Amino acid sequence: MSSSASLATGRKTAAPPKFQLRLYIAGQTAKSLTAFANLQRICETHLAGQYFIEVIDLTKTPQLAAGDQILAVPTLVRRLPEPIKKIIGDLSNEGRVLVGLDVQPVAA
Repeated sequence: MSSSASLATGRKTAAPPKFQLRLYIAGQTAKSLTAFANLQRICETHLAGQYFIEVIDLTKTPQLAAGDQILAVPTLVRRLPEPIKKIIGDLSNEGRVLVGLDVQPVAA
């Protein structure tokens, strides 16, 4: 393997994810679990290898809600790429989530 191939591989694994997502939930409720499962499925289908999900449980750290001005849960916040976008709900409508994240659907 040449050094340029090694460098390119290293850059690929070290690059920060294109999409930084933060999911605010309130405990292990059915709605919270559904939102997380839906988000994982959507990300794996449409953003494979390009995303990072941070889950924030507001029953454990309620002070974190103020930073992103969270008024309802579950709420998904797209922190990167800018601009910041928010989607409220269980993320069951894949089309609306993709529009909210500004992601083009992957062709089936």
